[in-house]
Amino acid sequence: MGPNCGNRHFLKEDLTIVSQVEIAPRIFEMVLTGRMVAFMNPGQFLHLRVPDPSKLLRRPISISEIDKDKNQATIVYRVERAGTALLSQLQAGQTVDTMGPQGNGFDLSVVSSGQKALLIGGGIGVPPLVETAKQLAKKGVQVVSVIGFANKDAVILEEKLSAYGPVYVTTDDGSYGLKGYVSTVVDEFDWTADAIYACGAPGMLKYVDSKFEDHPHAYVSMESRMACGMGACYACVVHVKGEDEAKNKRVCEEGPVFETGSIIL
Repeated sequence: MGPNCGNRHFLKEDLTIVSQVEIAPRIFEMVLTGRMVAFMNPGQFLHLRVPDPSKLLRRPISISEIDKDKNQATIVYRVERAGTALLSQLQAGQTVDTMGPQGNGFDLSVVSSGQKALLIGGGIGVPPLVETAKQLAKKGVQVVSVIGFANKDAVILEEKLSAYGPVYVTTDDGSYGLKGYVSTVVDEFDWTADAIYACGAPGMLKYVDSKFEDHPHAYVSMESRMACGMGACYACVVHVKGEDEAKNKRVCEEGPVFETGSIIL
């Protein structure tokens, strides 16, 4: 992995909430500040403690935007159960016990100015693509994003991504954008990107992994429920493709970003 991948020392810090808003039904955008921001890279995640002593497991949430000048980071997450519901009730000025930045990020060193990158996201897998697009565009890379959602209400971050290049939106029911899946759009492209970055649900990642299995610079970011988030508990393992398929890698430690063709999806 290249220089844009995460460092391996992560911090534990009470990050302060700058703002929190609901940007779509059950989807919240939280802006945080703290010294940890200085160490963040696109594709990494934060491990947040829920403010309730009965909730023992931290919640892994990917980093959507990083502003090192303002010392602020943005996360976008979906309220799934009681834990994330509690996080969504926190307000500006309150703090969140956070470990991070964790995991390896997207390797942006493989593309340079004038080359083309394809970003593919599905649902709550779209947030980490925003900082990825921003940093690629800053390098002079052409960015094309294809993002898919269940329906119009679920569409998020289209406007932010469109600041860095063309964005194609698909919805399963056709209520917004093109009817279909991300594959509906990607399969029609008559060009191949110099690098591919994808994050989303297992079915979407399986498609990306299969379509770009032999691509030299294609990456998928896994979403996984985790326990410790530090590589100690092996609750988030994936199996490695090839000779020894009994070999495991941990999403929190060796991931969440993997090269296509390297793991069993």
